[in-house]
Amino acid sequence: MADETNLEGAAVVGSGADVATDAPREGRGPRGDRGPGRGRGSNDRGGGDRGGRGGRRDDRGRGNRDEDGGEELIEKLVHINRVSKTVKGGKRFGFAALVVVGDGKGRVGFGHGKAREVPEAITKATASAKKTMVRIPLKEGRTLHHDGKGRFGAGKVNLRSAPAGTGIIAGGPMRAVFESLGVADVVTKSVGSSNPYNMIRATFDALTDQTSPKSVAQRRGKKIADLLGRGGAAPVEAEAEAAAIVE
Repeated sequence: MADETNLEGAAVVGSGADVATDAPREGRGPRGDRGPGRGRGSNDRGGGDRGGRGGRRDDRGRGNRDEDGGEELIEKLVHINRVSKTVKGGKRFGFAALVVVGDGKGRVGFGHGKAREVPEAITKATASAKKTMVRIPLKEGRTLHHDGKGRFGAGKVNLRSAPAGTGIIAGGPMRAVFESLGVADVVTKSVGSSNPYNMIRATFDALTDQTSPKSVAQRRGKKIADLLGRGGAAPVEAEAEAAAIVE
């Protein structure tokens, strides 16, 4: 009987040892299991934080672009120039963008930006163009009030007002300016340099010299009809034309 009792006790102890031995394998008791667990947890948390911060930055960027685009501006990409710099190990490229921005209702501006990537250069140029927008008086909201000439460096441009239905007779960078400005009828000619930067600046030089009868009358202290009547028009026609002038 004593032997059987001892055997039963040994069996019970043996089974308990087996359970105790197996229990750590199923749980997180061993130090080796906790170590990798902490490493994986820290790596996962680090990756999640980095991803979360990156996502928030992207959302803020898109929000700023949406706010800027709320003005419904017309953006025209005129020219992109790529330059390269030879460095140790290869070439380093850069891009310069020229952009024209306008609201199609008499306001227009241009700007340029430089960056390592094309989208970033265009973004910088667009932001610069929005800051330098100027208002140009338009006749009947479709053409210029009078002819004009502009010059910048070796670039020269001639601008002429045109009757309704003429369209925009201009090429290259000048067309982008008039489309953004909202001009529907104009005749232009570029003489000299074909550099887009010089052509744009010469065009703006000619546009900033534009004046309307309303501004001239205010400056001289006269009525618009008096100015128009001195050109040989009848008083009735001068009054009607003066009433039709918005700017």
